[in-house]
Amino acid sequence: MVSRAERTWFADWWWTVDRLLLFALAALMLAGIIFSLAASPPVAARLGLDAFHFVNRHIMYLLPAIVVLLGVSFLSPRAIRRLALVVFIVSLAMTAATLFFGAEVKGARRWIVLAGVNIQPSEFVKPAFVILVSWLFAESSRKTDVPANTMAVALLVSVVGVLVLQPDFGQTLLVTLVFSALFFMTGMRFVWVIVLAGVGAVGGFIAYSTIPHVARRIKRFLDPSSGDTFQVDAAVESFISGGWFGRGPGEGTVKRILPDSHADFVFAVAAEEFGIVVCLAVVALFAFIVLRSMRRAQRSEDPFARFAVTGLALLFGTQAAINMAVNLALIPAKGMTLPFISYGGSSMISLAYGIGMLLALSREQPRADMIAVPSDIGLAERTA
Repeated sequence: MVSRAERTWFADWWWTVDRLLLFALAALMLAGIIFSLAASPPVAARLGLDAFHFVNRHIMYLLPAIVVLLGVSFLSPRAIRRLALVVFIVSLAMTAATLFFGAEVKGARRWIVLAGVNIQPSEFVKPAFVILVSWLFAESSRKTDVPANTMAVALLVSVVGVLVLQPDFGQTLLVTLVFSALFFMTGMRFVWVIVLAGVGAVGGFIAYSTIPHVARRIKRFLDPSSGDTFQVDAAVESFISGGWFGRGPGEGTVKRILPDSHADFVFAVAAEEFGIVVCLAVVALFAFIVLRSMRRAQRSEDPFARFAVTGLALLFGTQAAINMAVNLALIPAKGMTLPFISYGGSSMISLAYGIGMLLALSREQPRADMIAVPSDIGLAERTA
């Protein structure tokens, strides 16, 4: 056990980091391995691979993700801002490069190959973007003469512009929602609410009118008889089939016919084999992580930390909510992973980077009024 009396870098980290958040994240990662064992073997068999191919790769991605998460959680706020700027510039440039060099998959160019590894750079844009706009909003609250809000909107336009060109409307929606929430925290006037809502509505209409696969997804959601809804229907059936307590590990049948059972629809596989009770426990874990982070943000005296922790928590929680809503056919299908549970290397490592920053910025800091200055102490003693 690490003693509070120790003055080492690890002891300082251990006694200031939110350990309950760490344990909740560890539980999510463990659930991800268990669900991968349940969902991925049939997918591997259909592709002619070893039964545990995706399980092994899931764990292989998880190990560097843990290293990134813990390593970033040691950083200072200044180091986090500097690193986020570098990550944002590099990942945004790589995201733009996918438009020219990326392979087209299902009508979109989101992946680029570097040194034989497939990378989805837009995943890394999101957490870095949250840090940068949080920095700008914090500066805006301190210095009214700095056009920080205008610069934040310019960053949003640059990110959304590249994502729409891919096209990736799921990530666009996620980034815009988080930005809007942070913008609302700055105390924006109601006119900006109307402007943002109007721009979003116009953008959605243009996407619906000009991009065929977006129109097809929305039409299928509104009218299932208008197209193929096989995956969503199978996912919903898995919740019905599993009931409250599931059919038992390895007894699920939906995973044998779902192409993305190990990725986008792993939550549905968990529902069939482990039951709705386990799914509710997973939802509770996500809710705990988000609400606990929000509470830490509320208690922070640093505006930057308050904005950043809130934004990163919203990014994490909204992504999870979108994935689970798709599995339950509550919203049109989006290609978005369930954090730390779905298969996907880029997603897992970028989530680890974001959560690592959240842990670093939510670490307990000594209050200014509790820090005793030696000269003041001596003066107080002499006065007494």
